[in-house]
Amino acid sequence: MEAREARSAVDDTALGREAWSVLDANRTGSATVPAPGLYPHQWNWDSTFVALGLARSNTRRAGAEMLSLLSGQWSTGMVPHIVFHPVRAGTYFPGPSVWGSRDHPAAPNGVPTSGLTQPPLQALAVWWTWRHAVDRDEAAALVRRLYPMLVAQNDYLAATRDLGGGGLAAIVHPWESGMDDSPVWDAPLEALTPDDRMCPLEARPGRHLDGHHDRYVWLALRYRDSGYDGTYLREDHPFAVEDPMFNGIWLASCHALTELAPLAGADPGPHRERAERIRAGLLERLWTGDAFHARDLRAGRLSPVCTIGCFGPLLDPGLPSERVADLVSVLESPRFMGTTGYPVPSCEIRAPQFDRSRYWRGPSWVNANWLLRRGAAVHGLTGLERLLGAVTMRLVRQSGFRECFDPFDGSGRGSRDFSWSAALTLDLLADTVEG
Repeated sequence: MEAREARSAVDDTALGREAWSVLDANRTGSATVPAPGLYPHQWNWDSTFVALGLARSNTRRAGAEMLSLLSGQWSTGMVPHIVFHPVRAGTYFPGPSVWGSRDHPAAPNGVPTSGLTQPPLQALAVWWTWRHAVDRDEAAALVRRLYPMLVAQNDYLAATRDLGGGGLAAIVHPWESGMDDSPVWDAPLEALTPDDRMCPLEARPGRHLDGHHDRYVWLALRYRDSGYDGTYLREDHPFAVEDPMFNGIWLASCHALTELAPLAGADPGPHRERAERIRAGLLERLWTGDAFHARDLRAGRLSPVCTIGCFGPLLDPGLPSERVADLVSVLESPRFMGTTGYPVPSCEIRAPQFDRSRYWRGPSWVNANWLLRRGAAVHGLTGLERLLGAVTMRLVRQSGFRECFDPFDGSGRGSRDFSWSAALTLDLLADTVEG
């Protein structure tokens, strides 16, 4: 027993060094790019997971990551899904010239961005950083600086994205989900009739190539050509989906803001009220009897596919206990964790759309596992929390800091040296040390 524990400590130390090496190599100025080559800019979701992973070991760098991302925030409160700094011409499509943020009065001066957003995880990351900071004064100063930006982001979602009128935020493009190629978007995308002359996205290994990415570009340009107008989204935009993961994360960030508000000298009440409204919307609009499912607002129906996103509301500490039990039952069943050796698969394995090799159609992801693990911790599910941590560490020990992993054999998929996989490994290692 002593020898095995000693070996584990040595392995943990080496793994931590490797993770830091990846993050240092992927850092450009104050931001961390997701991976070298393929993803050369700052992505919203990726950068926030990096901050979450760094929170326990480097408060200053975690804060710098959030400040860098929020430098791209629009005056509407929208936090874009890509911030192009530094700009690297010709290295990624669609780049700054496609989005046209420089021509929009609400966009930040001097920082080109996309015109879409992603799951509003930032408040949770700032709270996580403050919670684990050694220097609480430094962390409190960071909270006071970022708090108004986080409030503006939440106000934007409530004012502009509640397209269904039920208290939930709708995504208006699959890229906004962070889970780009999920089968949940198939039906809404197939209902579109984009111009055949539209330039398709460059094909990439592992991507879902059935013509949907032409529609991705068409949707983005149609929104851009509206002037990124909120009224257009409500009345004319053909893609609008209430996603349980996006809204579960939003709800968790509302709870985080209730904790951060006193540090900023603000009233936590409005954040608590918004969390209650989101929870009510999730239960009334997305619950199906065993899980939460995405609602296509244009078609007026719920998606029949159960994916990793269906468990997003576990992040809500106020979710009724019977709903928690239902979700955990599905999660631990052969549909997800009960069959695969390296969970959690991103789509239930019995679904016809399941594909172990295609992004968000089957592979396991470190960030999704981390979110589910956080949900388990929120509800005191210690056994599930430990299991999710252990299987995630098993993935990175076996295959490195890959973008995603085969849920059956654990082999790596997608990019190598992926930033959020490295950063969240540091967070999991911190739990090992504290434990």
